[in-house]
Amino acid sequence: MIQYNIEALSTEKAEALQHKIDLKTKPLGSLGKLEDMAKHIGCIQNTLSPELKKPVIMVFAGDHGIANDGVSPYPQEVTWQMVANFINGGAAINVFGKQHGIDIRIIDAGVNYDFDKSSGVLNAKIAHGTKSYLNESAMTTEQFEKAMKRGSDLVERIYSEGSNIIGFGEMGIANTSSAAVILHLLSNIELSACVGPGTGWDEKGLQRKYEILGRALSKYRGSNKAEDVLTYFGGFEIVMITGAMLKAAELKMIIMVDGFIITSALLAASKMNANILDYCIFTHKSQEKGHQLMLDQLKAEPLLDMGMRLGEGTGAAVAYPLIQSAVNFLNEMASFEDAGVSNAD
Repeated sequence: MIQYNIEALSTEKAEALQHKIDLKTKPLGSLGKLEDMAKHIGCIQNTLSPELKKPVIMVFAGDHGIANDGVSPYPQEVTWQMVANFINGGAAINVFGKQHGIDIRIIDAGVNYDFDKSSGVLNAKIAHGTKSYLNESAMTTEQFEKAMKRGSDLVERIYSEGSNIIGFGEMGIANTSSAAVILHLLSNIELSACVGPGTGWDEKGLQRKYEILGRALSKYRGSNKAEDVLTYFGGFEIVMITGAMLKAAELKMIIMVDGFIITSALLAASKMNANILDYCIFTHKSQEKGHQLMLDQLKAEPLLDMGMRLGEGTGAAVAYPLIQSAVNFLNEMASFEDAGVSNAD
């Protein structure tokens, strides 16, 4: 198993950052969360003049065997069809990425389809989807470890290309089921509070989803350790994102956290190394039931609450300009002395 050396957040520059923020031409605290974020980013980078370099959102796609057991209103093939839409630039994440100058990378973590080598999809496939955890473990220990390492290696490559801020997106029919079970087992919260409509179940469909997941859990004999839970109930995309996030924190990158699925990966990662949370910016609160419970577990305050629940990394992409604003005011806004404006006593 890979060990991640994630340092706790340095507070060496915290006092100087606060002083710099307080001397800007504005009343104390008047930029609210932007001030907190500027200080946080300055501490992550251990500088009074932080920079955002080459932002990337990695969208990991994977299929889930449980999708064929009735937990989703959509068939499994929608996963690869949506990946094709990403490739063609037609998805929301493409639109927002283009709008904000974010490089979108599409990764096949384990889709039940073979993409053409010239498609632009990064092939990190572990297998053609997981097994159905209704009857057996979604993946083997070896597959789990391989997925963690591939996620780590992909982030290391992006870091070596000069990026210091990264977000994660996902695509995988039935992955809200995995995320709900991960929340349930890692937080000891009632399953009924964790299971939501996903891609659009009505009440009857939602009840069916809950019952299927309850049956799967009744057969589980593993521990509540994050590694065991991810191996049995996870998806290849969720595990890869977990490894990717841990590596990003080790490299002191800023991590933009998206919605329900991505936060489930982070919840698992935080059980492996709690210091990862020092490097995270929570971009939005998803409408998917259970996400607020995850945020509560992580003591996280998201930047936005826009009623979104699309996934793909769209919450991170939409929030990115706010992160830019925090860095820009810190670096570019005049101080009282610079502007010749009288400061309050």
